[in-house]
Amino acid sequence: MQPQRKGQKILVGEDEPEVRAYLEMALKCLGYSVELAEDGEEVLNHLRSNQSDFSAALLDLVMPHRDGMEVLREIHNLAPDLPVIIVSGAASTLNVVTAMKCGASDFLCKPVGHDELLHAVSKALDNRITREPAPPSPGPPARARAFVGTSPRMQELQSLVSHVGWSEAPVLIQGETGSGKEILARELHANSPRADKVFLKLNCAALPSELVESELFGYERGAFTGAFQKKIGMFEMADGGTVLLDEIGDMDIRLQAKLLQVLQDREFQRVGGKDVIKVNVRVMAATHRDLEKAMLDGTFREDLYYRLNVINLELPPLREREEDILPLAEHLLRKHAVAGKNISITADLRQALMTYQWWGNVRELENVMRRLIVLRDPKLIARELQAKAARKPLRTAKTNSAATAEPGHSEPIDTATTPILEQVTRARKQAETEAILAVLNSTRWNRKQAAALLHIDYKALLYKMKKLGVEENVVAFPPSSEESSGTMTAAAGS
Repeated sequence: MQPQRKGQKILVGEDEPEVRAYLEMALKCLGYSVELAEDGEEVLNHLRSNQSDFSAALLDLVMPHRDGMEVLREIHNLAPDLPVIIVSGAASTLNVVTAMKCGASDFLCKPVGHDELLHAVSKALDNRITREPAPPSPGPPARARAFVGTSPRMQELQSLVSHVGWSEAPVLIQGETGSGKEILARELHANSPRADKVFLKLNCAALPSELVESELFGYERGAFTGAFQKKIGMFEMADGGTVLLDEIGDMDIRLQAKLLQVLQDREFQRVGGKDVIKVNVRVMAATHRDLEKAMLDGTFREDLYYRLNVINLELPPLREREEDILPLAEHLLRKHAVAGKNISITADLRQALMTYQWWGNVRELENVMRRLIVLRDPKLIARELQAKAARKPLRTAKTNSAATAEPGHSEPIDTATTPILEQVTRARKQAETEAILAVLNSTRWNRKQAAALLHIDYKALLYKMKKLGVEENVVAFPPSSEESSGTMTAAAGS
């Protein structure tokens, strides 16, 4: 339990008795005092009579007598500095955005978990303390940090956040799954002139392309079967703010053209609509995919890539910044700690955390810390990590052996221990390598002729050779005069 919270009063507006009783019990267990209201009018009466007594409010959107959004606006007028957390089962994108615009500090979806409630209330109270006037300091304000880490690569990334956050330019964030791309995007938004505006995120891989289009651009009534009323899209809702397109590499190529129009002209049309809608939105994109390879494969538009890639930020995987593992673990342990139940990281667990490879990155580490909080057994968590590491041989060994193997002499694939998708990927690379080598040998390593025989662009061939390691064998024959002139021409035009 955090002693500074003790005695702070939370106003709860909820018409469902069971939910109201749960919120009261949970908040009291966390050390807060609680005042209950059964409808919106009662919430406002409490605030009119003694608003200075309350540190935060929890409000349901659907209550009798008064519309939840109307009550939220009234609260914002009565007590502008009071943090209001919406707790509702009506968690549509439109409701979330509208609530935030009306002054809500957070939006929780029912049913609400204990940890989720603790985190939301603590964050709201911390933000309120931060907003209170502070005595002037001689130095510049401290820069907000997106990550806990002292490794050189993370320090460099933090510096980039402070330098490019103010910009309006599109940002492309690349990194492995779970490395914190969304956190970085939110930090950039928080350091930008749009910080007080809406930040919306859409995962392009989580929805079919038709739904991605309607979520981003909206649709008119009657645009398709089931479109019974007009829908406002994310770009329209985030006007003046920021949109994060997560997993942009999975976006359908047809939609990429429409996205390009928004980036170039800052305008679009709803699905089934004729009116041109102008918006001012900063677009950020995130992906774990190799977009340059996707361009060569024809699954990602080259013009869109260069529009998005104005500012490129790459997040290193956790296994490449070992000095950050333990500080991150301690931070995540504090973040998810249950009041009154302390747990620490033992020496055995520290050793296990440092030797594990963390292919799930920070997300996997966070899950392990949450499991530690629940089980309260550091020895068990350490044994589990050691067992997982023993069952899963180091991927770096496989990757390095594949990268350093001679082109055309790939090691046989062990089908008994290699996952099926990895088998397919390695077999494809081996087949590409052998095909390119065969054509190169037939043309005495004239890469221009080889590209023509392979029916691919000359630059695409050079890129594939580099990716597959084939370029290391070019010393067998000097380039012909025809290829040399072609190379100089290509270089001059690039």
